[in-house]
Amino acid sequence: MRLAFALMGCGLLAGCTQQVASDPDAKNAPVKPRVVTTALPHDTDDPAIWINRADPAKSLVVGTDKATAGGLYVFDLAGKIVAQTPVLKRPNNVDIVTGLMLAGKPTDIAVTTEREMQRLRVFRLPDLAPLDKGDLVVFAGDVTRAPMGVALYRRPGDGAVFAIVGGKSGPAEGYLWQYRLEDDGTGLVKMTKVRAFGRYSGKKEIEAIAVDAELGYIYYSDEQHGVHKYRADPDAPEAGQELALFGTAGFASDLEGISIYPRAGGAGYLVVSNQQADTFRIFPRAGTAGKPHDHPLLKSVRLATRESDGSEVTNVTLPGFPGGLFVAMSTDRTFHFYARDDIVAAAGLQCLLDDQPTEMILNTDDFWECPKCRLQARSGGGVLVMLRTRGNGDLKDTKATSSVVGWFLGKADSDDPIYSKSSPVQNKPELREFLSHVN
Repeated sequence: MRLAFALMGCGLLAGCTQQVASDPDAKNAPVKPRVVTTALPHDTDDPAIWINRADPAKSLVVGTDKATAGGLYVFDLAGKIVAQTPVLKRPNNVDIVTGLMLAGKPTDIAVTTEREMQRLRVFRLPDLAPLDKGDLVVFAGDVTRAPMGVALYRRPGDGAVFAIVGGKSGPAEGYLWQYRLEDDGTGLVKMTKVRAFGRYSGKKEIEAIAVDAELGYIYYSDEQHGVHKYRADPDAPEAGQELALFGTAGFASDLEGISIYPRAGGAGYLVVSNQQADTFRIFPRAGTAGKPHDHPLLKSVRLATRESDGSEVTNVTLPGFPGGLFVAMSTDRTFHFYARDDIVAAAGLQCLLDDQPTEMILNTDDFWECPKCRLQARSGGGVLVMLRTRGNGDLKDTKATSSVVGWFLGKADSDDPIYSKSSPVQNKPELREFLSHVN
């Protein structure tokens, strides 16, 4: 939630702006978006990404305009508005799921919380045709628990689709309600509550919710407290047991939007908005070695967005967005579209820490360089030695004959890239420590 201000006369003074909070872990200049969308009439809040599998260039971003006279707006990859719903009364968050069976056909849907009407609304993609009767009331109509956050989960085993909903307030236990969405027999959506779960600190509210369907986890931001982790499948053993609480330090005030960037083998990143600092804090999706629910901070990166609430990311490379598309709302009533590779480079994220093959390319200084994180290495004596300085992206066409994986490498003992002696890397914590000092 963005902060409201009541400074006397502030609205009359040009240049009267909120001071951005500090984040000492974010050391980069703000990453610039590749695209800034057309501004919405009222208040952008949360985006979702729909991938056009037949033609990825025609993929879309759906975003909320959070106001009594608001709605869902659809943008193309150039940031232009191409569609919108009729007026919705304060749509807060939105999420997308593919393949819900309606009228015997797999259907892609967008679901939003209509806060002032205490309900969910469902729309078909990409044409935004409504798919509900207006009766998907949440929290049994309790007006003190106005719906805000929503995330969708499609269970891999049977394709069942669920909506997880968070409200403006709630109890210390059972803050989130999970509903199953299915065909009502007429091709429209009905829902059934399947459980209430989730701890709440009582400090502020819970809005941002994200689901990792592949690994089967739900994450949600308990603002001013931390990120909670639970199992997404309501029928899983110990589904109500909290698996992790992380991100409890380093945030200026509110923990907001959560985005999940998946990589093969369960690797990837969890990205959480540090709203008042205009940064995003990045945690390992897979946890640490032998501890899948341990999520220490990897990096923090500063973007050009202001006071970002909701965000979303895809690992599908789209035209103009190498490595994938990251979308974040900005308080100027727009959404910002970033290339995933731009963020990785600015944050200095280390591909080697993902345990994924990292292809390194020979640069003009004749060192091997990762084109994503700019880590450099020199070869000699059958050992690849990581250097203490990054490359500048000036690469040749020659590629390494084999990819680099993991921590079985050497590390330079000084900043001299050629004559420095080296020592072996013994384990992943040692690799992480070394990489944290690479400039």
